[in-house]
Amino acid sequence: MDLVQKTRDFVQTQFFQSAFLQSDPRQQNYRWQHTLRVAAIGSKIARVEGLDEQALVIACLLHDVSYREDLSSLPGGWQEHGRRAAAIAREFLADSGLPEAAREEICYGIAIHVDDKADFAGEATVLARSVSDCDNIDRFGPWRIHETLVWRDFLSMSPEEQLAFVRRQVQGLEGLQVDFATRTAGRMFCEQLQFQLEYYRRLARQLESGIW
Repeated sequence: MDLVQKTRDFVQTQFFQSAFLQSDPRQQNYRWQHTLRVAAIGSKIARVEGLDEQALVIACLLHDVSYREDLSSLPGGWQEHGRRAAAIAREFLADSGLPEAAREEICYGIAIHVDDKADFAGEATVLARSVSDCDNIDRFGPWRIHETLVWRDFLSMSPEEQLAFVRRQVQGLEGLQVDFATRTAGRMFCEQLQFQLEYYRRLARQLESGIW
């Protein structure tokens, strides 16, 4: 079995045998599907940019593995999930056969993907920074629109509340500035961002026409 498949199987087992995630099947399924999408994005970026595809895909597969646990028990809560995932990844990769430098680069990328901070020394290489890029590209995809509207109980709002909410979304997206490790990641993110902006702008216009 190759290392990418082994990593995929490991993460799938961590999510679907997690007692914590089993209590919330929707979160369990989302976390797994998100992981696979992020890995697919990593594969594409690595091929275009000439990065180590195996290493980036493995990092992407492991980047959220800490969600197998109740992160609220950590001092920093969910914001610690990158550093916690890096610790899990380091243990998993110990007997992977990868050179130590490659293992550390993967773990560092995982550790910093939330807030650019790690709890161990490392270098923010292009590959390491690309883990966060891949995560952000997926998080700003079409699924996030659906997830946001459901989470905010959009359909229960009054038309005026809906319009105000949508306008805030547009304003936030218009002011968003993110730096990327590669041109490919930047282009992919901009495509996602423009899709979201166009959706919310059209929704705002539709809501405006229904409010007199």
